[in-house]
Amino acid sequence: MAAFLSIAVPAELTVSHRGQPSWIDRFFNGLLALADQMQSPLAGGDTAESPRTLGAASESCLVVADITLIGGVKRDRALLRSGACAGDLIYVTGPGLGGAAAELLALERTPRRFTPLKAAAPGHPHLYPNPRIGVGRKLARKQLATACIDISDGLSTDLRHLCEESNLVAEIDAEAVPIHPMAQLAQAAGWTPSALDLALHGGEDYELLFIASPKAKMPRQIGGVEVHAIGRIKKKTQNAVAVVTLSSQGQERELLARGWQHFGSKLT
Repeated sequence: MAAFLSIAVPAELTVSHRGQPSWIDRFFNGLLALADQMQSPLAGGDTAESPRTLGAASESCLVVADITLIGGVKRDRALLRSGACAGDLIYVTGPGLGGAAAELLALERTPRRFTPLKAAAPGHPHLYPNPRIGVGRKLARKQLATACIDISDGLSTDLRHLCEESNLVAEIDAEAVPIHPMAQLAQAAGWTPSALDLALHGGEDYELLFIASPKAKMPRQIGGVEVHAIGRIKKKTQNAVAVVTLSSQGQERELLARGWQHFGSKLT
C-alpha cells in the first residue's frame, strides 16, 4: 500500500513563527506519523502555492489537500459491498456510532475548548478517527464477513449503498444500534433531539459495517474492538424499501438515507 498527496497552501503557512514549526511542517509530521502507523508510505504527489481568498469581511487562507491510496489484495479475497446474502446478519464495530457527529457539534459551539489538542488523542472520534484497518484485515483473513463498507457517510446511507450493490434489503433493530457516549451527552445537553439520529445519520465514525453468515462464529470483539449485531439482510420483494428499522414495539419504518450526500441533489 502507498499514499500520494497533492496539496496547495498559501506561502505564509510554510513559514515558522517564534521558533515553532510551520503549519505545513506540523501537517506533514501528523501525516507521516499516521502513514507509518498504517504501514503506508508517502510515495509521491505534488505541492503548489494556493491563492488567498477574499471574503465579505476579510481575506482567508485556502488549503486544498487530496490523498490517494493504492494497494493490492489477493484474488477473490477482497471484501466488497456486493457479497451479502439473504439471511446474513448485519454488524457494526466500535463503542458506538454518532461520536464524530457529536464532537463536531461540540466543536462548533466551543472551538476554543479544543485548542490545547496538539496531537492525536483517544476519545476524539471527529478530530482523531481510528480507522479499523486491523479489524478489516482479520475479517478478510478469517473469512468471517461476506460484505463490508466503512461508515463514513452515515449508517443509513452506507447500509443503503451495501444493499444496492448486493441487490437485497436490510432490517435493523433500532434498539440494537450502539450509540456513542458523546452522542448521548449531546442529546442530554440539548444539542440534538436524538442521539439515535446521530448514530444513524451522523457519519465520519469510520467504524466498519459488515455482513456475515448466521453460521459464522462471530466473537464479541475483534482485535480488541467491540462487535455489535444490529439486524439482518433479507430478500428483495416487490415494493420493498432498501432499509427498514424496527422499534421496541415491533413497528416498522423506512430508514431514509439522511447521511452525507456528496452532491446537493441526485444527478439525473
